[in-house]
Amino acid sequence: MNKKPTILISNDDGITASGIRTLVDVASEFGNIVVVAPNSPQSAQGHSITIEDPIRIHRSDIFGKDIIAYECTGTPVDCIKIAKNVVLKGKDIDLCLSGINHGSNASSNIIYSGTMSAAMEASMEGIPAIGFSLMDFAADADFSASAKIVRNIIRTALSKGMGKTNLLNVNIPKLPFNEIKGIRICRQAEGHWIEDFVEGKDPLQRPYYWLTGKYEYRDSGEDSDIWALENNYVSIVPVKHDLTLYKAIPSLNHFSEL
Repeated sequence: MNKKPTILISNDDGITASGIRTLVDVASEFGNIVVVAPNSPQSAQGHSITIEDPIRIHRSDIFGKDIIAYECTGTPVDCIKIAKNVVLKGKDIDLCLSGINHGSNASSNIIYSGTMSAAMEASMEGIPAIGFSLMDFAADADFSASAKIVRNIIRTALSKGMGKTNLLNVNIPKLPFNEIKGIRICRQAEGHWIEDFVEGKDPLQRPYYWLTGKYEYRDSGEDSDIWALENNYVSIVPVKHDLTLYKAIPSLNHFSEL
C-alpha cells in the first residue's frame, strides 16, 4: 500500500479564513494534512519573520479532530519554519499549499504577499509548494469554483510533478466554474502600485497616515498572468526565489575595476 503524502498547509488570512478551510477540505482527499497558520490576518507581510518576540503555537480543532492543526502567533513564513523544525521535525513534507488567499497575488503583488511567501519559504527548503489565490477580497467569498480547480492542480502536482520548478503561483478569476475558460501557464505581468497616503489625526490630534492606492498594469502581452485573468483563465506562474538579473551581469563589469 502506498503511503499517503504529508501535505503542509498555511495562509496569510489567518486560520479562521474561509479560503484555508476550502484548501484543507480539498487537500484532505489526497494526503495527511498538517496545518500551521497564523492566529490572525497577516496579509501583505511578505517574507517577514519574527526575531524580537517569542513565537507560540497552540493546537486547534477548527478543522475537526482528524486534522492536525496549529495556530501560530507569527507571520506566514514563521508558520512554515515552525512546521518544518518543530511540528514536523525530522519528517518528510511532500507538498506545501498556501491559501486560498482572499484577493489577487498576480503580477508584482507576489512581492508583498504573505500567502506566496509561505509557499516560497517551503520551496527554499526543497519542498514543492503552491500558492493559491482567488480574485475576491470578500470575507464571505465563494470558493466553490476554486475548490474544483485546486483539486485538479493538487492531483496533477502529486501524480505528475511540477516540472522544472518547485513553486507555483496560482490565481483564480472570480467566476462560476462554467465561465472559466481553462488554465494558462504564464509569466508575471509588469505592474506597480500608484500609492497615496490619507492623512488624519487621532483623538490627541497627532497625525497618522493610511496607505491607499491603485494598481497599474504596464503590460499588454498575452502571455502574462494579468492577461489570462482578465480573459477568464486561471493563471499559473512558475516562480523562483533567485532574484539575480543574470543578463545584467556583463554590463556591470566596470564595477569590478579597482
